[in-house]
Amino acid sequence: MDMYAILQVTWWLLLGVLLIGLATMVGMDMGVGTILRYVGRSDIERRVALNIIGPHWDGNQVWFILGGGAVFAAFPLIYATAFSGFYVVMLLLLWSMIMRPLGFEYRSKIDNPRWRNVWDWALFISGFVPMIVFGAAIGNLFRGVPFQFNWNLTSTYTGSFLGLLNPFAILCGVLSLCLSVYMGSVMLMNRSEGDIHARSRGLARLASLLSIVLFAIGGIWVHAMKGFVRTGGPLAGTAQTPLQQSVQLADGAWLSNFNAHPVLWLVPAIGFAALICGHLAAAGNRSHLAWWLGALSWLGVIGTAGVALFPFLLPSVSHPAQSLTVWNASSSQLTLTWMLGFALVFVPLVVWYTSWAFYVMRGKVSAEHVASDEHAY
Repeated sequence: MDMYAILQVTWWLLLGVLLIGLATMVGMDMGVGTILRYVGRSDIERRVALNIIGPHWDGNQVWFILGGGAVFAAFPLIYATAFSGFYVVMLLLLWSMIMRPLGFEYRSKIDNPRWRNVWDWALFISGFVPMIVFGAAIGNLFRGVPFQFNWNLTSTYTGSFLGLLNPFAILCGVLSLCLSVYMGSVMLMNRSEGDIHARSRGLARLASLLSIVLFAIGGIWVHAMKGFVRTGGPLAGTAQTPLQQSVQLADGAWLSNFNAHPVLWLVPAIGFAALICGHLAAAGNRSHLAWWLGALSWLGVIGTAGVALFPFLLPSVSHPAQSLTVWNASSSQLTLTWMLGFALVFVPLVVWYTSWAFYVMRGKVSAEHVASDEHAY
């Protein structure tokens, strides 16, 4: 494998790391928003929940920016094709996420139950919708996306918004939501007391069980699904376009990478083991361990999807031969080299300052502390 191919695979792996970071950190915040009205039965309880993630939620959005930036620079054809085809979905995602900072900042500005109730629902929507969209997007990759290219690589999306809401995509969306609720619940467990802690603990146990079941159903479904197989085209690491390859659909093709390299079965095994152990950790009131197991479960779930799809990034159900892969959708070798240098500097910095922020702002958040702090949410 030459250097260009190594860089392409490296950026495929880095994209996976960024998606896992996004799902773990942003998913945790959105999980708290989703369960806010359940764990918080009174205004002060909801304020406690919001102040637990208050110091971190905006910083965690860095993972969202990093993920989008990585796709834009490393795989520009993916960025252009997906954003034009999924325009309605992207707007839905954008508008729901715009509601998050408004909910945090405006909720407690007016001491009025109706006012605060409106923003509680806004925080619920801004947590629920993005995680459903995130999971459904990955689910649609397995089914193939309806797009095709003309001679000058201008893409045409031939599907509809409702077509993206197919049963398998919805299952993946619900799995994503359950993992998000689990992460949000164990975060609240870790930093709350009393009723909030008890309700969060129950939700964490339920969400982990549902995630195990949905992950298993998804695996069985993928096994019975037709997958994409690249049967011809330029070799990896050579300059190419989606117009130069041949792709076929075959039963069980999404499991071909696992069958060819049995060691890869460890990836879904990690996902299941982390979810099972996470359930037990939450039941045993070991919230800190449960959080790390939740992050490991995201690694297993997203890693399983990535391994199954490789080398496909955006399969085309309209014209399978024009599917976008790691090999034909990446930037030049020079671009990937420069980007790798920047990534090796800035990604560790993001991890470091995120860890530092959580360390400094550790400890329990109490109702008394929130009520007495004029700067609290």
